[in-house]
Amino acid sequence: MANNEISEETIDARYRQLKKEAEDAGYHLNPDVDFTKGLVRGLIINEHRYSYQGCPCRLASGVQAEDIDIICPCDYRDPDLTDYGNCYCALYVSSGISSGEEATTPIPERRPPKAQREAQMQEDIHESPAAQAHGFSLEYPVWRCQVCGYLCARNEPPEVCPICKAKKERFGRFI
Repeated sequence: MANNEISEETIDARYRQLKKEAEDAGYHLNPDVDFTKGLVRGLIINEHRYSYQGCPCRLASGVQAEDIDIICPCDYRDPDLTDYGNCYCALYVSSGISSGEEATTPIPERRPPKAQREAQMQEDIHESPAAQAHGFSLEYPVWRCQVCGYLCARNEPPEVCPICKAKKERFGRFI
């Protein structure tokens, strides 16, 4: 699909939907609307091309199982927001960037190379005997929002609780 086949109305509608979903979940889209709509156009193109919204700034394989980590919002969004204030493509930004107090910056690619991702998938399939004995394994620590009880498994708690909008400081390590 060529870029000119996507109408401005389609992009505007998807932009509004994405912005509402982001804000409802405590996230912020990049305040540069023209830039953000360009990324939204890329998401729509990828959705037509692959049937999923691959990150517009990364090269997708076209195989959803291989690209699951880069389907927007990607697995790297929250750590990128925590470490750099914006995600890899700068679609999602911190509150400081959203309010204009800070600027977006280029960030390094966090996605491991393909061989490393494939090795990790094999490792995940063959969990340790101890984990199998207990019936589960945890790849990440589990954080609990002390306001509403929301649980999430990741290296760091989210900037804002997607349920009650409590700030990061209100999260405590649960497991």
